[in-house]
Amino acid sequence: MKKPMTNPISNQRGLTFISWMVVLVFLLFQGVIAMNVIPVYITDSSVKSIMRELPNDDAAKRATAKGLKVLVAKRLSMNSVYTIKPDQIKVKKGKVRGENIVIIEYEPRGKLIGTLDYIVSFKHEARVLTR
Repeated sequence: MKKPMTNPISNQRGLTFISWMVVLVFLLFQGVIAMNVIPVYITDSSVKSIMRELPNDDAAKRATAKGLKVLVAKRLSMNSVYTIKPDQIKVKKGKVRGENIVIIEYEPRGKLIGTLDYIVSFKHEARVLTR
């Protein structure tokens, strides 16, 4: 008596061990990237909030160009943002009389794995009308 022929593909279900290892390595690599890059974006959200509040702040409206730079540096320090150096904060005169433009431009860099690095570029701008 002969056994009925079955399709070998119908007997195979799921992933093989090697397939699971490839998926696991891919997920671990994505996790390493996320653990290194997400803190950079969290820091940037603090910088965004400082720059968003700057035009409505009374102390900023009374400050000179140098005072604005000091004010922004202090607020960054209060929010535990230490990656931005004072030379990355620039204050320029605007086109309108009494307008100062505060610009923060920075590029956080870091290592991912081995010789693989990341660079993220940010630029934020706020216009402050002084009195």
